[in-house]
Amino acid sequence: MRLRTVLATVTAGLAAATCLSAAGSANAVAPATGAADTAAAHACSSSVSLDGFSDALDKTTFGGYFVGNLSALAVDKDGSLAALADRSYLFDLDAKTLAPKSVVGLADENGAALDSEGLVVDRDGTRLITSETEPSVRRYSVDGKILDRLPVPSSLLVSPAGRATSNQTFEGLTLLNGGRTLLASMEYAISGDTAGIVRFQTWQRTKGDHFELSAQYAYRTDAPILGVPEVQALPDGRLLVLERGFTSGVGNTVRLYLADPRHATDTSGTANLTGQAGVRLIKKTLLTDIASCPSLGATAKQPQPNPLLDNIEGMVVTGRAKGAYKVLLVSDDNQNAVQTTRFYRLSVRAH
Repeated sequence: MRLRTVLATVTAGLAAATCLSAAGSANAVAPATGAADTAAAHACSSSVSLDGFSDALDKTTFGGYFVGNLSALAVDKDGSLAALADRSYLFDLDAKTLAPKSVVGLADENGAALDSEGLVVDRDGTRLITSETEPSVRRYSVDGKILDRLPVPSSLLVSPAGRATSNQTFEGLTLLNGGRTLLASMEYAISGDTAGIVRFQTWQRTKGDHFELSAQYAYRTDAPILGVPEVQALPDGRLLVLERGFTSGVGNTVRLYLADPRHATDTSGTANLTGQAGVRLIKKTLLTDIASCPSLGATAKQPQPNPLLDNIEGMVVTGRAKGAYKVLLVSDDNQNAVQTTRFYRLSVRAH
């Protein structure tokens, strides 16, 4: 989502070991004296550690496109990184160096720009991409041609067509259940629902790799002023969920949760979510507040609770090693001089 000031609380196959290996001087950390010291120096919490970060792409260009505004990440079939910009283009990045290799422009059926936010690389290599404009989910070919468009419940459409607020709709996108289920997360509550209760919409795969509408679930953020910019599925059906907010003069709040939708109530037939009895929300467990991570020498261009923080918006699980998921985050700099395009490498233990 493009830069907004909101009140906030203060506070499958990529080789993870080689990811971002050419991160540059921003990753430089004095060597620790031992394994225990190293682990402690990188710990964000008992479940998450920060392996490193990179500002290598901040305020750069490629092929006439600004390399920024990044809202989503995915691992492509060849192991490279797909990085989606919310200004209607998609980069292919080298997994080791982050260097852009190619870029493709995106548009809707009328050639108009998208507010492209969520990204999945499907099993055939095509791209499923959300746009906050309507909102929508479209399937694109590798070269940016529209191949399909998924149905969206009328209640999730932007007002006056539906009950959603412009620029607060489909932000996250992920595949679950071995690719049989697609899930999109709304960023904020729709009109009629209690603030802070966010709907997660799913679709089931049908013949010909089409998707039809399926169950919908409810997720409650820590505070009504925190939104959900990204979700990523784990193999067991649980989700990694980012919550994010921003306070002018204070900075960003970004928290990472482990969430379990498997026993949540299907809310697709519930007109208004008001915390009523009988509706089981998605259960969640805090993994870490990113402000608790070591800064590792990071600097910020505007006030932040931790100089490591920025407008973190994209997330992808890139692999698993030593019992931990390797997770890559990216911040959306909104093409703003006081924000940074920053990649973060995390090790996440989801017990």
